[in-house]
Amino acid sequence: MLSVLGSARKLCGGMTRRDLLRIGGLGIAGMSLADLANWQALAKADDQPRPKSFGRAKSIILIHLYGAPSQIEFVDPKPDAPVEIRGELGSIPSSLPGCDVCELLPTFAKVMDRTTVLRSLTHPYPLHGVAYALTGVPTLDLPAELNPRDPRNWPFFGSVVDYVEAERVASGQSPRREIPTNIALPFKFSSRRVGEVPRAGPYATFLGAEYDPVWTDYVGTATKGLAKTLGDKRFDDNDPYIGLSEGSHFYVPAATNLVDDVTLDRLERRKSLVAQIDSARAHLATSSRGKQLDRYRQMTYELLESDKLRNALDLRKEDTKIRELYGHTLFGQSCLAARRLVEAGGRVISVFWDEYGLAGSGWDTHYNHYPRMRQELCPGLDQAWYGLITDLDQRGLLDDTLVVCTSEHGRTPTITTGQGGGRDHWSRVYASLLAGGGTKRGHVVGASDKQGGDVLDRPISPKDLLATMYYLLGIDHHQIVHDNLSRPLPLVDGEVIWEALA
Repeated sequence: MLSVLGSARKLCGGMTRRDLLRIGGLGIAGMSLADLANWQALAKADDQPRPKSFGRAKSIILIHLYGAPSQIEFVDPKPDAPVEIRGELGSIPSSLPGCDVCELLPTFAKVMDRTTVLRSLTHPYPLHGVAYALTGVPTLDLPAELNPRDPRNWPFFGSVVDYVEAERVASGQSPRREIPTNIALPFKFSSRRVGEVPRAGPYATFLGAEYDPVWTDYVGTATKGLAKTLGDKRFDDNDPYIGLSEGSHFYVPAATNLVDDVTLDRLERRKSLVAQIDSARAHLATSSRGKQLDRYRQMTYELLESDKLRNALDLRKEDTKIRELYGHTLFGQSCLAARRLVEAGGRVISVFWDEYGLAGSGWDTHYNHYPRMRQELCPGLDQAWYGLITDLDQRGLLDDTLVVCTSEHGRTPTITTGQGGGRDHWSRVYASLLAGGGTKRGHVVGASDKQGGDVLDRPISPKDLLATMYYLLGIDHHQIVHDNLSRPLPLVDGEVIWEALA
C-alpha cells in the first residue's frame, strides 16, 4: 500500500534513513549513496524552525510553456552579444530594474516588479522532458519521456499534492475540498496534435491513475492561424492559441453535465444500487484496485453534482472587460479559468501551452523562430501573464496564490540557418518565473553568461523549483512515497530556493 509518512526522518516500519544507508548498497531508483547521504542531511536541516513562508500559498497556478521559450527572447536578453546570438529582436526595460525583457512583451514588462525571475535553471537533459521538469524522477531518457506508462516515471507535482491532501483529509488534518485538488487546462496533455506518440509528465504513475489530473476541455472556435509544417505534414487550420472566439468556456468532459435523461433523483438511485452491489462484494473494498475504484466513483459523483466547479469553468459568467484583459486566446482564457478556480477553492491548477495541430509546435521553435515569436507566441503570453498577475493582485489573491511559469529547458544561444531560422533544445541554462504565494516581489536569482549559454551564478535544478513549490504549499519535499516495488522515495531530491522567498 502506498503511503506518505509525516516524518522527514523515518521510513516504513520505523527504519531510519541511517538504517537505509547501511543496507542500501545500490541506492534506490537511480539515487546513489552520495545522493542519499545528501538527502539525509537535507532532512535533518528540515528539523529546524521554518521561515514564515512555509505553507504561505493556499493555491498554485502552474504554467508550463511546452516546447520551451528561448531564454534570450524572454527575460534574459543579450543585447551586447553578436547578432547570431542576440537575434533580430531587441529588448525593453521592465518595471523590475536590471531585468530587461523581449521587445515583444511590453505589457508583460509592466508586472515584472511583482515577479521573481530565475535566470539560472540548468540540467543535463535537452529533451522535451516534461516528466523531468514536473516530477521528482532523478534521471530521464527519450523512451521514458515518450511513454507515460514507463515504470521508471515518477508522479506529477499536482498528483503528489492531491495524494498528500487525500491523506490529510483521511486523517482529519484537512477538510474535504469542493473543487478537485488537481485540475489541468485546457485539454488533456499531448492530445491535440499528430506526428508523435503521447508524452510523459502530468500523470500520477505509481500513485495510481485516480490521482491523475482532472482534465478540462474547451468550447470555442479558433479564429486565427499560422501554417505549420513537420516533415511532409502541414497544418493550415486556425489555432486557438493564436485566437479564440469570445464565447469560449471550459468544462470537465462527461462529468460536469448530466446526460439529459439522468435527473439528480435517478443519480441518487444509481448510487444506491452501486452501494448494494458493493456490499455483496466486500472483498473488493479491501483491495488496492477497489480503493482506486472508490476514489474514482466518489470524484465522479462530486463532479456531477458540483455547481461550484461548473460555474468556475464557465467563463461566460465573467465580466467582458476581464476576459479582454487576459486576451482572447486559449492560453489567456485558460489563465482566467485558473484564477476563477483559485477563487472557488482550487489547490493545484495547471495550465499547459501545449502543441496544437502538429508535433513540434507550441514553443518548440526549431524553425521560423521569429515569425512564430511575433505572430503565434509572444502576443498571447504578453497579455495573459499581465492579465493574470494584475487580476490576482487587484483581487487580493496574489499573496496567497503561487504562480509559476516554467518549461522543460531553454533554447540554443546560436540561431540556426534552416527553414526561416530557429533555436534548438538547450538545457544548460534557461529561465522561469515565480510570483506571489510567499515569493519576493521584484527579484532576480542567478545569472547566465554573456551569451546566454551557461550558468554564470547560482545554478538551479528544476528539482529545486519543485522543492520550493512543495515548500510554499506547506508540504515537506523530503516526505516519502512508495513506488510499485514498495521502495521508499522522496517527493523530490532538491533544495528550496531560499533567495526567492519573501
